[in-house]
Amino acid sequence: MKKAPPHRAASAPARAKSANKLDKLHGVVRLLQEHNTSVRVCGTVSQITPGYYGISGLEKHVCIGDCIELDVMRPYGRGPARAEVIRIDEGKVYAKPYSQHLDVGIGTRVMRMGPVQLSPDNSWLGRVIDSLGRPIDNRGMLVPGRLSVSLEGDPPPAMERSMIEKPIRTGVRAIDLFTPLCVGQRIGVFAGSGVGKSTLLAMLASALDFEVVVVALVGERGREVREFIEGTLGEALTKSVVVVATGDESPMMRRQAPKTAMAIAEHFRDQGLSVLMIMDSATRFAQAARDVAMASGEPAVARGYTPSVFSELPRLLERAGPGRVPEHESEPCGAITGIFSVLVDGDDHNDPVADSIRGILDGHIVLDRAIADQGRYPAIDVLSSVSRMANKAWNKNEAQLIMKLKSMITRYEETRDLRLLGGYTKGADAELDHAMLLIPSIYDILCQTPHEMVPANEIDDPFRELSDALTAKEIKD
Repeated sequence: MKKAPPHRAASAPARAKSANKLDKLHGVVRLLQEHNTSVRVCGTVSQITPGYYGISGLEKHVCIGDCIELDVMRPYGRGPARAEVIRIDEGKVYAKPYSQHLDVGIGTRVMRMGPVQLSPDNSWLGRVIDSLGRPIDNRGMLVPGRLSVSLEGDPPPAMERSMIEKPIRTGVRAIDLFTPLCVGQRIGVFAGSGVGKSTLLAMLASALDFEVVVVALVGERGREVREFIEGTLGEALTKSVVVVATGDESPMMRRQAPKTAMAIAEHFRDQGLSVLMIMDSATRFAQAARDVAMASGEPAVARGYTPSVFSELPRLLERAGPGRVPEHESEPCGAITGIFSVLVDGDDHNDPVADSIRGILDGHIVLDRAIADQGRYPAIDVLSSVSRMANKAWNKNEAQLIMKLKSMITRYEETRDLRLLGGYTKGADAELDHAMLLIPSIYDILCQTPHEMVPANEIDDPFRELSDALTAKEIKD
């Protein structure tokens, strides 16, 4: 039997050659680290459905929420298209594309890009962008900021947040009287379709005096985008950033738009600025989140909505509000004042999404179709609307006056049918007689059109206007 040759130590030239290769490898690693880059892991498309793509070869290298890049055919030649990982199984990854029309085939190459991030910058003021932070206003590329932030940011810890103290005037008399707002508050505008949500948001956007305005138009009609930007914001666009995902875009884009807008708002809040965040609408964000969750195989539990929708809503809405307490008293405290519209399905204000959002926010403004049918705009139901920060804005006398007015309005509305049928004789109830005298005048005062809005620095005290009008009415009668 032939003996094995004895082990011999590597020669000096061989050891030097091996060490040289190792040094080169370390040099490549250092170069990658210095340039903040990483080796891209590739996979291939192995399954195609109308709602998602199945991808093989990436299951050990991605996480839920990671962005991937597909090398697809486009009208202008080959180019990358993005998708997001929504489910991971053994041997396969499921991803939903941001674009609805991609020429993807079996075997299309896919590369991992990592978590979706954004780099906001102060130069973005005055710009209109899409859900992925790409400009759509034909004004050139955006300048990226120095820091990249996650679109899934966390709100400040509860015990480190500032207190809400400062009231603000909106210029909308019905809101300033019955549901006053404060800086850092989050409030919802609840209404069915065609009752005036977007118009009321436009009135608030043009009246409120903030240092920065961030607008998320989610699932809106395409024709309304320029109307809102040029007609509503107007000159205020110079201090605004508008994020647009119209109704014809994919659920991924509609789900991403509010997160992109919130990340931008947090960028300015962290600089100590007072930011107004307007989202129209939160319901369409919930619907888009439902579509994505159902594509991942999640079952529906409440009127077609999946459980993850009711966890995504508070994660998003809680990011608005006051910022952290500043380290020094001289430093400004940034805050995000949030106004979110909620489309009430079938005028049912107790549908799951509306009910969930109402419990998260710091108040709700309810628009009633019956009031709109009477020609009273904004069609705010002052009896159903609530501001949880009202006590920060009212003084003692104003709070007592509003409670008394609400009592009178309730009495007036409860007896409307009785009075129309002739079942009430004037003089039988002194309080009702007083309500019948004053409530029509109060309704007239609350009526307001967008053209009647005044600049923030010219907004008068609504209580003085109400007092003068009611006094004049009593003297006249």
